[in-house]
Amino acid sequence: MKQLLISTLLAFTASAWAQAPANVEVKDAWVRATVAQQKSTGAFMQLSARADTRLVEVSSPIAGVVELHEMAMEQDVMRMRAVKAGLALPAGKPVELKPGGYHVMLMDLKGPVKAGDVVPVTLVFEGQGGQRETLLVKATARPLGNAAAAAPAAADHSQHKH
Repeated sequence: MKQLLISTLLAFTASAWAQAPANVEVKDAWVRATVAQQKSTGAFMQLSARADTRLVEVSSPIAGVVELHEMAMEQDVMRMRAVKAGLALPAGKPVELKPGGYHVMLMDLKGPVKAGDVVPVTLVFEGQGGQRETLLVKATARPLGNAAAAAPAAADHSQHKH
């Protein structure tokens, strides 16, 4: 009886958790298309959290290495570095992952990324209580050097999963 009660409670809790709305909303996810022999590219998007959250992990099956990076000016030199501690997403304040700032770096690409390709990128967020949320984002590749690459896409291509 005790085991049945525990199983029922766990099933109810898991069901409620799976139906809860995502804490983080992803808009305008895109990846820069590559040219022949290019082994890295960037993924960009806007993230909005309902509660204080951190982006703590990124991955994609198209790349051997995926990291959250920051580009910043240091003494008139643009520097890029991995962000090891994660990226803070303050509640209600959109955070832009964009060229020249924070972005997802896809390195050791397993093949070319052509304009129009849909690239899966998995984002892992951690809330203040340590709870984690995983979001699978489908980012559309935009041509390198195209002015449209900087323009917002019409649709949000994210899917929530746990």
